[in-house]
Amino acid sequence: MRRTSLREGLVDVDGPRVAAAMEQLRDRSKATLHDRLHRVRMAAGLALQAGVAAALAWVVSHQLLGNPQPVFAPISAVGTLAASVGQRFRRTVELILGVAIGVFLGDVLIYFLGAGAWQLGLVVTAAILLTIFAGASVAIVIQAAATAVLIVTLSPSTQNLEVPRFVDAFVGGGIALLVTAILLPLNPLRVLNRAARPALDLLAAQLDICADALRRRDRQAAQQALFRLRENKEELATFTEAIEGAKETITISPARWHRRSELTHYADAADPIDRAMRNSGTLIRRSVTMIEDEEPVPEPMPDAVAHLAESVRLLRHEFAVGEEPEQARERALRAVSEAGRAYAEGVGFSGSVVIAQVRTTASDLMVASGIEQEEANRLIRQSFGDKEQRTGETTEQSPAPKPPTAPPVG
Repeated sequence: MRRTSLREGLVDVDGPRVAAAMEQLRDRSKATLHDRLHRVRMAAGLALQAGVAAALAWVVSHQLLGNPQPVFAPISAVGTLAASVGQRFRRTVELILGVAIGVFLGDVLIYFLGAGAWQLGLVVTAAILLTIFAGASVAIVIQAAATAVLIVTLSPSTQNLEVPRFVDAFVGGGIALLVTAILLPLNPLRVLNRAARPALDLLAAQLDICADALRRRDRQAAQQALFRLRENKEELATFTEAIEGAKETITISPARWHRRSELTHYADAADPIDRAMRNSGTLIRRSVTMIEDEEPVPEPMPDAVAHLAESVRLLRHEFAVGEEPEQARERALRAVSEAGRAYAEGVGFSGSVVIAQVRTTASDLMVASGIEQEEANRLIRQSFGDKEQRTGETTEQSPAPKPPTAPPVG
């Protein structure tokens, strides 16, 4: 019937919707591929370090120490490097402690009970319960249980397994730290730039979408921006982990000690960037409500949000090239100035919250750029100016209300 209708000249109402859906799928596929390639680039340095460390650990254990089956040394090296970035010293200690507990329990229970399936289950259970009772970390618990399994399963066929296991744990952990500190120390600023880009690009893009949605009063676009911004945990976690890894690198690697002052910008910016994300979430959420309630949207308001987005992009760029983020600060203050103009023209309740969140987010960005919080607040107040909201007639008896604040959202 539909083919007949189309032949008779009627319009295919489903065509545009199907085309829009397919376009969204294509954009999502491109974004997914881009994200995967970015993750590969982020992990390339770690993968190279792990490969070199595993090979060197095998050579040292087999060629220099005479271990005919140097299995544990490469495993220990990779396990140390694969630990949470920024915790490799701790990971090495945990690795050795876990090995000690696993070897002790495995040997004791094999001596009294022998080897077998139920003995293996008992050893693993005992290793987990004992390490948890002692307050050990998850890494020690896992390492103790894994070592106990190896001792129980391999001891009947391999003699004197305990000492090589200890030696290999030391060799693997030491080689991993050697590779990280001396042989292949990563460039901490390059790692941070790559890690910060997704978080800052996400924030800038959603603020841009929100600004455009306010201009067009497009509730659906603003809602989608809010949903996307709320899915920022992975980007922020990657950024925070990269900062910890960079701190570790400049601490243990002499070749990177000269980068300490440059790293300070990023380390100090992590918390205010997180706050900017949360406050921007409130800003976008209230923008959705403002469109739904058909509140007035003064022309400077979308411009203020767009300036915030540009400030985020400039902050990322100036951090990446090692410049003082002067342009990012100027654009953040311009956003506040535009917000002041919008407030003076007259806004509703949700509009007042949007104005307040523009100021708060701009303050976060100023702090992220290296300005002290008190100074940032002073500059924000100065840029906003002494605005009086016009809601019809204003009198001395009814002064303009101050913009309310709203709790941040994740």
